[in-house]
Amino acid sequence: MRRLPPLLIAPLALLTGAAALAQANAPVSALKGHNSNAPIDVTSDRIEVQDRADRAIFVGNVHVRQDELTLETARLTVAYSNAGSVQINRLDASGGVTVQSPSETARGEFGIYDLDRKLITLVGNVVLKREGSQINGQRLTIDLDSGRAVIDGGPAGVGQSGGRVTGHFTVPQKKGGRSRE
Repeated sequence: MRRLPPLLIAPLALLTGAAALAQANAPVSALKGHNSNAPIDVTSDRIEVQDRADRAIFVGNVHVRQDELTLETARLTVAYSNAGSVQINRLDASGGVTVQSPSETARGEFGIYDLDRKLITLVGNVVLKREGSQINGQRLTIDLDSGRAVIDGGPAGVGQSGGRVTGHFTVPQKKGGRSRE
């Protein structure tokens, strides 16, 4: 049975959080199994609460932390339900968004964190980085239950080729003088 070459294993490891397939001592993705029920801490320069609409808008240097996951953006709208106690359902970020876990960093122009569905979606000039590898596209969807990440290239636009995902992957270096087969 032929083994997959490391160049094919690296993208799989980056996108699924299964880095152990490519490198035994790589950290497990913090996105898989992330506790979306953990408390959420938000700081910003300004907040506007729209209680009748069940939302709060944070503006300026917004920093969100939930467990080991952080999100930074210029503007954040928090949608919540208020049935006796405030329950956050969704975070909508705009003005440039960075989502970071201990092992990955993802950036995009806009972001949605759907706490009910346990999905994080970034849209617009998306970059996902992990351990020297990088994937670029137009939309990233991360399933927090499985750790699965999907990047789409998006439609063609001004100055864009459209429909293409690009990547640059590091390959684990083998020690010793083994020859290639």
